[in-house]
Amino acid sequence: MTSWRKLVAVIAVALVAAGLDQASKWLMLEVVLNPPQLIELTPFLNLRLGFNTGVSFGLFRDTLEAWPGLLGLFKFAAGFGLLAWAMLARHRLERIGLALMAGGAFGNAIDRWRRGAVTDFLDLHWDDWHWPTFNGADIALTFGVVLMLLAALPVMNRTPNRHMSGAS
Repeated sequence: MTSWRKLVAVIAVALVAAGLDQASKWLMLEVVLNPPQLIELTPFLNLRLGFNTGVSFGLFRDTLEAWPGLLGLFKFAAGFGLLAWAMLARHRLERIGLALMAGGAFGNAIDRWRRGAVTDFLDLHWDDWHWPTFNGADIALTFGVVLMLLAALPVMNRTPNRHMSGAS
């Protein structure tokens, strides 16, 4: 794949991930969870509006609440770093994973920049135990990491036999 096609593909994946995240957050904030409420979808998944001023899982929320722009700026920088890394990646799964991670970073960075906190609305639970509320950007980040792990597996890094794969 040529460099410009890689760049377009990587940016497209990141933009779709960030766009879907922002669209889902808008839908939750303006339509579904307005006013804030709890909506039970399944015995293990609710819609519950939350705002995270900290990092992952709400860590350091008290410390970082005063500096939302700083954390947003860091996430934008991380997103651009992930895009640059994706351009250097040789494996397609790795490129897609990095682009998804960049899109997730951009989606949450936009929230921090606009609202001072990340909008979360997915509440995964089992009985009284609740996983920290999350969003579409977090899903993109998670799938990106999974694809990176898959790309790192030895079976994924073998060079295919040209005669066996039909490549010329």
